[in-house]
Amino acid sequence: MLLLLAGVLWSSAEAAEKPLTLNVWPDKAPGEQGDIGEEKVLPQRKGARTVERLTNVSRPTITVFRPAKEKNTGAAVLICPGGGYQILAWDLEGTEVAQWLNTIGVTAVVLKYRVPRRANLEKHAAPLQDAQRAMRLLRQHAQEWEVDPARIGILGFSAGGHLSATMATNFDQRRYDRLDAIDDLDCRPDFAVLIYPAYLVAGDHLAAEIRVGPKTPPAFLVHADNDPLGSESSVAMYSALKKAGVSAELHIYASGGHGFGLRPSEHPASTWPRRCEQWLNSQGLLNKP
Repeated sequence: MLLLLAGVLWSSAEAAEKPLTLNVWPDKAPGEQGDIGEEKVLPQRKGARTVERLTNVSRPTITVFRPAKEKNTGAAVLICPGGGYQILAWDLEGTEVAQWLNTIGVTAVVLKYRVPRRANLEKHAAPLQDAQRAMRLLRQHAQEWEVDPARIGILGFSAGGHLSATMATNFDQRRYDRLDAIDDLDCRPDFAVLIYPAYLVAGDHLAAEIRVGPKTPPAFLVHADNDPLGSESSVAMYSALKKAGVSAELHIYASGGHGFGLRPSEHPASTWPRRCEQWLNSQGLLNKP
């Protein structure tokens, strides 16, 4: 099968093997009461572009896409699809991104985190638990999956960008009770890629959960100037990173709107994957071991 993603013709030969899916939690996820309906893909919206919209996730998973052995750089990325913490744009901001990352030699791990928002919890509370555990699982399997445990980043879109930023700034606080030795592993991402992140600002300041400091990992940020949700999240995050002395790169494109993923279009924002690859190279993250 051939797909055009990020301006690159991708085939299944770019991947080393069939994707592997693992449960994030050994049993039910923390706090789950079994009151979420059956996991499902929502019907396509009439007149809208095709997007696989997944909801009612109560059993989080990671799906591992490994690059062909001769391409493998040793770098890996945990991908957090967006969807307003209500659904997951599973293909647009998940599996398609994994396929692109494989073309540049990166192991890609797509996180299916809990949605929709749980009652009486912060919108990101359950997803952050899932992401912290998923990052630890990735490090546990690093040798098996031929990944450098010091070159594991996180990449997220929209709400997934918020989740990624929250992960990058809250790695020092485990948000669930320890289950086993996996939870002793570090969940700090080594780098963060935030694509049209949402919810990072509250009024004139970063949201309380975005705790930028000197140990926050370097970041690459992308937004479109005509995003209907605004570009303030990326601008505020970039400014905070620079004040903290953290390396960061910000791209604000003239057009692209919101939710463009990496599907080619006439808008400048669709060129971000190439810029991101260049940034990863500049950080030494794509150097083969």
